[in-house]
Amino acid sequence: MSTTPTLRSRPRHARPAWSAPRIVVLIPAHDEEDRLPAAIAALHAQTRRPDTVTVIADNCTDRTARVAADAGALVLLTSGNTDKKAGALNQGLNFLMPTLREHDLVLVQDADTVIGPEFLAHASTALHGRAGAVGGIFYGDTGGGLLGTLQRIEFHRYAREISRRKYRADVLTGTATLFRVATLQHLKEARRDGRLPGGDSYYCPASLTEDDEITKAVRTLGYRTLSPAGCAVTTEVMPSLGKLWHQRVRWQRGALENLRLYGLTPVTWPYFLRQIAMGLSVLALLLYLVFTVWMVIRGVPAISPLWVAVGTLFIAEKIVTARGAGIRCQLLAATLVVELVYDLFQHAVYLRCLYDFTRRRQERWLIT
Repeated sequence: MSTTPTLRSRPRHARPAWSAPRIVVLIPAHDEEDRLPAAIAALHAQTRRPDTVTVIADNCTDRTARVAADAGALVLLTSGNTDKKAGALNQGLNFLMPTLREHDLVLVQDADTVIGPEFLAHASTALHGRAGAVGGIFYGDTGGGLLGTLQRIEFHRYAREISRRKYRADVLTGTATLFRVATLQHLKEARRDGRLPGGDSYYCPASLTEDDEITKAVRTLGYRTLSPAGCAVTTEVMPSLGKLWHQRVRWQRGALENLRLYGLTPVTWPYFLRQIAMGLSVLALLLYLVFTVWMVIRGVPAISPLWVAVGTLFIAEKIVTARGAGIRCQLLAATLVVELVYDLFQHAVYLRCLYDFTRRRQERWLIT
């Protein structure tokens, strides 16, 4: 398989004369002509503007390459790529890394993501000491009806969790992450000599969730991973249950497969605990529902001090953690029932992935 990409337009100077760190952007894009202009416009509007923006047009059947060029980006056409997003990024990095220095920076960003105007300024400032990469804190875009609202609430809660962890990134989100060139060089060297999985590459081609896997790789090498305040990004929400199901199955199955790939280590044990906690939450919700049905069948009064207290705590937690997503989101959270159905959907994803994982069934990678 050929891995030599084609560059539609080449930067005038491969190596700049100045010594300050450069920031180059890589955007892998597969049929993203609609959302790509907004992503590139946000890069041009940065308070610390990137030096180059390169769109990796991967097996596109639409006008992605033309739209990217019209927006002022360099265009890189993949060649023979069968490894999806990871393969496109590997081809792009193989092409650009020889032109960069160790202290330069590479932003890897999704084509459906718009980064905040101070993202690059905050992220580049945070890359000091043992920090190897800085990921964004993602929020949901507008639209999507009720399903979109539920995803926006979920993303706001995740952002709240990151702040409570003092902005430590457990996943270097694929929406937007800024890497040191030296970190990427170290990654490829470690993969090549067998210290990390993935062979002679930057991103592991075998992983369903390349962002989760590369986070574990970066942390295994001893680097810190961060998602600082100010590194906000807005990303697309899934507009239908089918697309959301495929997205979440890929996320969850990828997380499980990456744990199998790395095994139990000082880096991965918190991720194992998180999966166990998720399983316990599924069991707890199931027991709650079963007990509630049992009470109804037995004729136990539905309104009792115990269940009023439990319900009040659930509602209060939902409302408080939705703060920041807007008053409408908080009102929706207060109903409890709607989010309960959404939780059941998430639990169904977990159980499906756990079943397929234990049976080692192969998961298909679908574009969402």
